[in-house]
Amino acid sequence: MRITKVYTRGGDSGNTSLVGGARVRKDHPRIEAYGTVDELNAIVGLVRTFNARSDADPDRIAELDRMLHTIQNDLFNLGSDLATPADKRWEGMYRVGDDDVARLEGWIDHLNAELGPLKEFILPGGGPVGAFFHQARTVCRRAERDTIRLMEQSEDVGLGPMRYLNRLSDYLFVAGRWAAKSLGEPEYLWERPGQR
Repeated sequence: MRITKVYTRGGDSGNTSLVGGARVRKDHPRIEAYGTVDELNAIVGLVRTFNARSDADPDRIAELDRMLHTIQNDLFNLGSDLATPADKRWEGMYRVGDDDVARLEGWIDHLNAELGPLKEFILPGGGPVGAFFHQARTVCRRAERDTIRLMEQSEDVGLGPMRYLNRLSDYLFVAGRWAAKSLGEPEYLWERPGQR
C-alpha cells in the first residue's frame, strides 16, 4: 500500500468510506468501533514510548515492548476487520481470533505470576507507564461497548473482535500492575469510605 495524498476532501460532508467503497456517516457504529480501536492503538503507542524511556531493567523493557508491538499490530488488523463489511472481505483476510486471545491469556498468566493478590481495587496511576496502561484499559472497554453496538447491527462481525478486546482489557490491567512493580512505582488502592 502506498499513500501519496493525505487529504481527499471526501469526508467534508460528514461521510467516510468503508473498505470496499461504501459511504457511511462518520458516526456510524462501524466507524465508532474501529475509531475507538484506533484511539486505543495510539495510547498503546504512548505506553511503548514511556516504557522505552523508563529506568526499568532493559530486559523487562524489551519484554513488554515485544508484547505491545504485537498488540499494536493486532489492533491494526482488528480495525481493518471492523472497517470491512462481510461482503467486501477477501480470501486470506486476517481476522483476530482464538490464537490471538490465547496469546493474551498466556501473557496475562505470565505477568500475573509475579504480582501479589489484590486486596482492594486499584486507582489509576502507578507512574507514567502504569497510568497510560490504565487509560488504555478504559478506552479498550469503550471499544468493547462500541463493538457490541456494531454486533447488534451487523451479525457478520462475529465474536473474534469482542473476545480479543475483552481479554486485552484484562491484559492491560495486569500489565499496568506489572509495569508499576518493575519500575518501583506505588500502586494506589481504593480506600473504602470510613477508612480514610
